[in-house]
Amino acid sequence: MSHRTMHDTPTRESLAARISRPFRLGVLGWYEARWGLFFITPWILGFLLFQFGPMLASVYFSFTDYNVLRPARWIGLDNYQYMVTTDPRFWKAIQVTVYYVVLRVPPTIVGALICAIILNQSIRGRVVYRTLFFIPSITPGVAAILVWTWVLNPHYGLLNYMLDQVGIEGPSWLGDPDWAVPSLVMLGVWGSIGGTSAIIFLSALQDIPESLVDAARVDGATWLREQLHITIPLLTPAIFFVLVLTIIGTFQAFTAAFVSTNGGPAYATYFLVLHLYERAFQSFQMGYASALAWVLVAFLLVFTYLQIQGSNRWVHYGGD
Repeated sequence: MSHRTMHDTPTRESLAARISRPFRLGVLGWYEARWGLFFITPWILGFLLFQFGPMLASVYFSFTDYNVLRPARWIGLDNYQYMVTTDPRFWKAIQVTVYYVVLRVPPTIVGALICAIILNQSIRGRVVYRTLFFIPSITPGVAAILVWTWVLNPHYGLLNYMLDQVGIEGPSWLGDPDWAVPSLVMLGVWGSIGGTSAIIFLSALQDIPESLVDAARVDGATWLREQLHITIPLLTPAIFFVLVLTIIGTFQAFTAAFVSTNGGPAYATYFLVLHLYERAFQSFQMGYASALAWVLVAFLLVFTYLQIQGSNRWVHYGGD
């Protein structure tokens, strides 16, 4: 019997090492890459012309006093200093946004995963079920918010009516500072668990080798053990991807609060992007709004970097 040496022991390569590893393309690879670049050229041109330029402009404006009506005046770091030391609504917006993210992300991830597992079962009419689950995610945002505003109305709303039938007095929901953010979380989870996240999970589920599942069943594994020891570990790359996208998207929450509560009651739903909007398009403080935008970008970049670094502990890629 041969013995492995220390150099033969497989090591778990980090994600950063995989990304930085140099790669070589063969003739066919270069041919495909050239055509790929050709087909994405319209998007690249659109990005450079309509997005990259405004992004650079906003970096400059973040260091200026600019209100659209007069030329921008360079003030250095004054916008950022005012944001951190003087603007009381900035810290309130940060607090509300983080609270919303903490409440919104876990049920969204878990709900989308459960939804994908259900839709992956071999049942009659599953195409119809997949369509029904996906419909809320393509419903126009404002229309869905208006419907939920009626559902959550404390006086004649459907939810409080149903609670009243079982002897429970429902809260004011969007009108109550303690329940406003959970109400928006309820709205957001309803519209997202059957959407893109569920599709990504469903695609990853269908990529799991049937041989592993069959072997577990032969060994007598229950359905729960099958999910915990085979399905979930093999889904960790997809879970990580969805987690990063969900957190980034949730930090940019705006429409629901703007339409339903406009940041109220008592600034309970005053998200950071709503603060940015008010500064830019109501107070016309474009320079300060640009600074707010880049603080949000920097925060998301740091947060995403920390997630990537921490992913090496729980994300299992093929070959690990």
